[in-house]
Amino acid sequence: MSESLNRLVSLLKEHTPVSRPSHHSKPWWTPHLTVLRREYHKAARAARKRDTPHMREVASTSKAGYFKAIKAAKNKHWYSFLLAATPQSLWTAKRFAYGRAQPRFPSLPGAETPQQLNNVLLDHFFPPKEPFSPPPRLRPNKSAPPLTTEEIASALSKCSPTLAPGLDGIPYSTLKQDNKNNPSILLNILAPLVLLGYHPASLKGSNGVVLDKPGKPSYESPSSFRIIVLIRTVSKVLERIIAARLLAAARLRGLLHPNQCGSLPGLSTYDACLTLTNDVRTLQRPRLKVSSLFLDIKAGFDNVDNKILARILREGGIPPYLFSWVSSFLGERSCTLVFQGAPGTPAPVNVGAPQGSAISPLLFLLYVAPLHFGSPGV
Repeated sequence: MSESLNRLVSLLKEHTPVSRPSHHSKPWWTPHLTVLRREYHKAARAARKRDTPHMREVASTSKAGYFKAIKAAKNKHWYSFLLAATPQSLWTAKRFAYGRAQPRFPSLPGAETPQQLNNVLLDHFFPPKEPFSPPPRLRPNKSAPPLTTEEIASALSKCSPTLAPGLDGIPYSTLKQDNKNNPSILLNILAPLVLLGYHPASLKGSNGVVLDKPGKPSYESPSSFRIIVLIRTVSKVLERIIAARLLAAARLRGLLHPNQCGSLPGLSTYDACLTLTNDVRTLQRPRLKVSSLFLDIKAGFDNVDNKILARILREGGIPPYLFSWVSSFLGERSCTLVFQGAPGTPAPVNVGAPQGSAISPLLFLLYVAPLHFGSPGV
């Protein structure tokens, strides 16, 4: 028995790589601490082997000196970190000093069970609406350009590996590696969906992580919380591809106003600020009075009327396969709320443009485009 055990141990040591912790895990560690740790473990083993008052005292003294040295090393490293702090690292120092606040558990009046709490949050964040029915028939669109591996690679390049996955649990790093090794896998999965203009129900489910909003005076209302929606990574790859095609079609047909800067590639809030500043200074030169009107659309994505959006896309001349895919994407969605003690059951949600989606910002811009002066329909 002992020979078999020794052989097993030797095989494990031979074929199992030694795990080396990252140098970022304990930057305060020093060689002196290694020596003290070795001495402490040696004294502790000796005290267990020979349980005498002297050996226990030696072990206790060694332990106290070891942990005292650890505390001193941490303080020294922290002091050195603060001395070398830069404006960019001040927030990191604040996070180290105060730590991360523990998430608050939703405790709402009238919701005594997790299922009741789940229903209250669903009714608040996803109020019941008339369901948006997708097209009943699936027909191949001959006018749909075939999906290419370059489009998939471009969509994956914009996906950060650090983003949390949805219900599938597949990180973007896995999809990127799979597409690098065999580009035909994702191509064979997504190409038929583009051709049919269809988004399957298996990709419409999402996780809704319930987080508290910091600084609220009371947390007895659903408005004191927010939901981070996590969509399946495979779905978001397809959404980015469709978003790129829909953006090109919308610009070609003039569905987006030239003054629209946010949520579009190459145009940001900085461009909007420069444009506004230029217009104000231009009008001030002849001593004209200038005023600006700012609108804040509350819960903009959730309040998108899908029927109006469908009419805008249809009347705007969007290709049929894109219109069919958008209609399929917006209908029959579901969400599973995630919080401590949540029942974990998916619930149907009828929302305008789902939060967390790669195409929702573009759909929202198309929906509010008539608000711009000079846009079609104004």
